[in-house]
Amino acid sequence: MKGISLLLRYLNDRKSWILFYLFSLLFVDLLIWIDHGIAIRHDSLLYLNLLLILAMAVFLGWRFRKETKYAQALAVLAEEIHEGWVEALPSAHFLQENAANQLLRVVERWYMHKLSDNQTAQAVEQDYIAAWVHEVKAPLTAVKLMLDANRENPVLRQIEPEWLRVHLLIDQQLYISRLPSLESDYVLEETSIQRLAAKELRELASWCVEKNIAAGFEGEEIRVRTDSKWCRFIIRQLLTNAVKYSPEGGMIHLSTERTPEGQVRLTIRDEGPGIAPHDLPRVFDKGFTGGNGRMYNAATGMGLYLAQTVASKIGISLTVQSGPPPGTVVQMTFTAINAFESVRTLTDIPNDTIVT
Repeated sequence: MKGISLLLRYLNDRKSWILFYLFSLLFVDLLIWIDHGIAIRHDSLLYLNLLLILAMAVFLGWRFRKETKYAQALAVLAEEIHEGWVEALPSAHFLQENAANQLLRVVERWYMHKLSDNQTAQAVEQDYIAAWVHEVKAPLTAVKLMLDANRENPVLRQIEPEWLRVHLLIDQQLYISRLPSLESDYVLEETSIQRLAAKELRELASWCVEKNIAAGFEGEEIRVRTDSKWCRFIIRQLLTNAVKYSPEGGMIHLSTERTPEGQVRLTIRDEGPGIAPHDLPRVFDKGFTGGNGRMYNAATGMGLYLAQTVASKIGISLTVQSGPPPGTVVQMTFTAINAFESVRTLTDIPNDTIVT
């Protein structure tokens, strides 16, 4: 079917030549009919016309195979494109084919040059952002030390939640700059999921106190092999959303369990407004804030996107669902389980621990 379509397109491209040939043949027939000095019988003239038309058809078939060989090879290359596609360009036999090959090689060199420039500029920008973040963290640390040293001052205690929000944004930017090199920064170690979540909750303590939000752990304490730093980053994004959308005096529930398939799962449930059903398929899209994010004017559309990006790289599956109302439920499932992972039960973080 594809061959017939290609043949029809070829004949359509050559219709001017075909019409010229047919009109020339018709003109010769008219001359023979008008000029009585040329004596050819009608059946012989018809026979000669049929032979010439047949010869033209054979010629077109031969040219079709020869002229479309290059186009067919390009179509195959386009379907199976790879890094060395320039070297795989088909051989050119005609002027236009040579011109096409030359253009494709020039375009490839231009594209690689622009790509190299963009990568260089991006690397410089990332280095600048990373350096800027590190420079900013120094005065932020100094401010935190002053806040800790003057906790009896109620005015300074009110500043601490705002300091925390700035700290989280700066820290998020630092992790964004490290994302391209995550694979080289990945370190496996055995750790407790509840411990990681508890550390992140302590980081958000001042924000939780400001909104009078409590957090409780349920389920068994489970140890898995993962990258603690990047895993904490994911938990931080999820807990930040939970605190941000929780109402005053709300509760954040964290639970750990082992699924029937042997996977480890951390569930974080808040008592916020939840997520509209039509927004759920897009919650991991970059920049998507959803109806509630716009209503509360608090969402940046980056938290869940970054969490999902990191999770996909370190073997964690994220799912988000709304409900039971009110609230949002986020689950972290550790899909990449190490065969030598050992599970131990620790007693230093008891079940149902309340963190505020």
